[in-house]
Amino acid sequence: MVEDFKKRFYISLILTIPILALSPMIQHFLGVDWRFDNDMYILFVLSTVVFFYGGWPFLTGGINELKEKNPGMMTLIALAITIAYGYSTLVVFGWEGNQLFWELATLVDIMLLGHWIEMRSIMGASNALEQLVKLMPSEAHKLDEHGQVQEVPLSEIRNKDRVLVKPGEKIPVDGLIVEGKSTIDESMLTGESIPIDKLEGDAVIGGSVNKEGSLTIEVEKTGEESYLSQVITMVKEAQESKSRTQDLTNRAAKWLFYLALVAGFVTLFAWLALGYSFDVAIERMVTVMVIACPHALGLAAPLVVAVSTSISAKQGLLIRNRADFEGARNLNAVVFDKTGTLTKGEFGVTDIVSSGNYTDEEVLQLAAAIEQNSEHPIAAGITKSAKEKELSIGRVSDFESITGKGIQGNVDGQKVNVVSPGYVNSSKLDYNQKQFNELSEEGKTVVFVLVEDQLAGMIALADIVRGTAKEAVAALKEKGIHSIMLTGDNKKVANWVAKQVGIEEVYAEVLPDDKANQIKKIKEKGWRVAMTGDGVNDAPALATADLGIAIGAGTDVAMETADVVLVKSNPNDVVALIELSKKTYRKMVQNLWWATGYNIFAIPLAAGVLAPWGIVVSPAIGAVFMSLSTIIVAINAKLLKA
Repeated sequence: MVEDFKKRFYISLILTIPILALSPMIQHFLGVDWRFDNDMYILFVLSTVVFFYGGWPFLTGGINELKEKNPGMMTLIALAITIAYGYSTLVVFGWEGNQLFWELATLVDIMLLGHWIEMRSIMGASNALEQLVKLMPSEAHKLDEHGQVQEVPLSEIRNKDRVLVKPGEKIPVDGLIVEGKSTIDESMLTGESIPIDKLEGDAVIGGSVNKEGSLTIEVEKTGEESYLSQVITMVKEAQESKSRTQDLTNRAAKWLFYLALVAGFVTLFAWLALGYSFDVAIERMVTVMVIACPHALGLAAPLVVAVSTSISAKQGLLIRNRADFEGARNLNAVVFDKTGTLTKGEFGVTDIVSSGNYTDEEVLQLAAAIEQNSEHPIAAGITKSAKEKELSIGRVSDFESITGKGIQGNVDGQKVNVVSPGYVNSSKLDYNQKQFNELSEEGKTVVFVLVEDQLAGMIALADIVRGTAKEAVAALKEKGIHSIMLTGDNKKVANWVAKQVGIEEVYAEVLPDDKANQIKKIKEKGWRVAMTGDGVNDAPALATADLGIAIGAGTDVAMETADVVLVKSNPNDVVALIELSKKTYRKMVQNLWWATGYNIFAIPLAAGVLAPWGIVVSPAIGAVFMSLSTIIVAINAKLLKA
C-alpha cells in the first residue's frame, strides 16, 4: 500500500502540471493567455485521470465507510473531490461558471502525499524489525546421521535436526548447544551489549552471532515459532491493535464529517441566499469540505503510536496491547514475581565463612575445584562465582558423589569434601552455628567445605538478586507507585530478597491460581495494577492484571499472556515503560487538540465569514492550510523522545 500511494502521488503530480497550465484561472493569475481550441476537453481528460486514478483510494474508502455506516475521513475527501469534479465537468460541457479542476488536482495530490507519509511512518517500526529477517542466513550446515555436513535451505530445517555453526557465522535457528562452547553476540536481538559465554545445554537464538568456537546445535524452533518471528509478530500486533485514544480520534473524525457536511450545505445555501451565483456558492462549499477534512485528526494518534512503538522496540519494550500500554500512565501498583524477575533464577554465592588457616578465596577455590565436575545448580553457582573472581581452579581426581550428603575428590593431593549440614552434624564437626542459623534464616542454602575431614569453611548460596531490581523499586516509589512481591517461594527467601530490593509488601508461598486471586484483591482497592513475571505459573496473574509485563528471558506462555515484553529482562524497564506511556498519551492529547481546534477555527473561515472584508479562502489555500495542520501534527509526533 505504501508503494501504491507513492505511485499514485507521483503520477497525479505529473498530470497536475498540465492541468494547472491549462486552467484559465491560473493563466489569469500568471498574466498569460495559453488558450487554444478544445483545450477544456484536454483539461477534462487529464482531470478525469487524476480524479479516478489518484482519487480512487478515497472514493473506494468513502464507499466502504458508508457501507459500514461509519463515515469519516475517506468519505469527506471523496465527497469534496466528487463535488469539485462533478461541478467542473458540468462547466466544461456548457454550465455557466468557473471550473475547479486545478483545485481538484491539488487536493488529490496533497491527500495522496499525506497518506503516503502516514503509511511510511506507521510501517517504520515493523520494517525496522523485519530487517532482522533479512540478516538471517538463507542456508544452514545440516549434519546428517553420519555427521556429514550438507548445505540446505533454512526452510528445510526441522525440529530435532542438528546444524553446525562455524565461528563468525549467524546462528540460523533457535536451539540447544549439544556440542562445543563459544561466545555469542545477542545484542541485535536482546540489546545485551556484552557477548555471552555459552556451553553445552545452553539455549541459543536464531539471528545471534557465533563469535568464537564451532557449535553443534539441536534445532528447537524454526520459522514462525522462532524468537525473531515472535518479536516481529508482537510489533505488528502492537501496531494493529486499536487503542482507546485512537477510537476517540475515529469518533472525532466521524463527527467532524457530519459537521463538514452540514457546514458545507449551510454555506452553499447561505451564499445562494445572498444572491451569489451557483458556481461561487459551490466553490465556497468545496472549500469548506476541503478545510474540514479531518486528515490531521486521523494522523494525530497513528503517528504517535508509530513513533512510540519504534522507540519502545529500540528500548527493548515489545508492546503487544496498545490500550493496556496507554493505561500504564495511571498505575498505582506493580506486582513483581521473585524468581527470574527480581532475581536471575540461578544460584550464586552470597557469603563465605572461612575457618582455621583458610581464606575466603581458598575456600571458594577448593569448592569450585570439586564442583566443576557436578551439574547440580549449587555446583554451577560455586564454579561461576570462582570464575567471576578470576580464581584459578585446580584439577580434581578420584571424584565421587556421596548420595544425599555431598561430593568428594582429591585436589593437589588433598582430600576435599563439599557436604550438606546433615553430614557435618553426623560427623560431629564444630562450626559457627550462630552464623549458620542467621544464613539459614535468610533462606540461603549453606554447604560446608572440608579438607582432610577438617572444616575449612562454609559457603552460602541464594538466587542472585538482579542489580537493577533495587533501582526499579526505588524509582517506582518516587513516582508514588507501590511495589509488591508475589512468589511461590518460601517466606524466608522471599523476605530476604524483598529486603535486598526495598519491597515492604510480600506475599510468599502463593500457588499459581492464587496469584491471580491476589491480583484481584489488590484491584479491589480501586488500584490499577501491573504484574511482572516470567514463568508459566505467572500467566494467570499476567492475564488478570490491568497490565501484564513478561520478562523476555521467561517462558513462551508468559510472553503470550503479557501485554508488554521486556526483552532485556531488566526490572528498570518497568519504569521506562510507565514514562513512555505518559509521554505517548501527552503527545496524543496535544495532537488531538491541535487537529480539532484547527478545524473549529478553519471551517467558518472557509465558509466565508470574512468575505464582507474581502477575505475569501480558495479551495487550494484550504488544501495548503489542511496540509500545514497535518505537517504540524506529524512534526509534533516525531518530537516524542524516549
